[in-house]
Amino acid sequence: MENLHNLFIPYEQALLMKELGFNEPCFSYYLEDGTQVPASYSKEGIVYPSNTDLLFEWCTAPTFSQAFKFFREKGYDVKVEKESKNLYFGFYWTGAAWIIVGEGTYEQAELECLKKLIEVSKIELKLKN
Repeated sequence: MENLHNLFIPYEQALLMKELGFNEPCFSYYLEDGTQVPASYSKEGIVYPSNTDLLFEWCTAPTFSQAFKFFREKGYDVKVEKESKNLYFGFYWTGAAWIIVGEGTYEQAELECLKKLIEVSKIELKLKN
């Protein structure tokens, strides 16, 4: 069951994704202390919450797939690859590229790529405002 939790982005990044406007239905959500809670049931069936459905301090727990899709829809071309011992991850937008090379697992590369995407998106958001 622990491996299932690896499919979801960590609480800290989920909060930042909420700030960036992520508002898609998710299989679970985080309470304000970072505890992950699965989707609930109602008379209509399973309720998959989006951020606007939750209390202010709570946030959805997107999967890595959902997070990267969110950024692709914002115009980023996201890639995470592993070749031998080296990890390559990067994203491309408006003619610029970030590529980081290092050793580690594919999951570590996904998380580092997501952190960098959030960082760059926050900067772009500040520049627009």
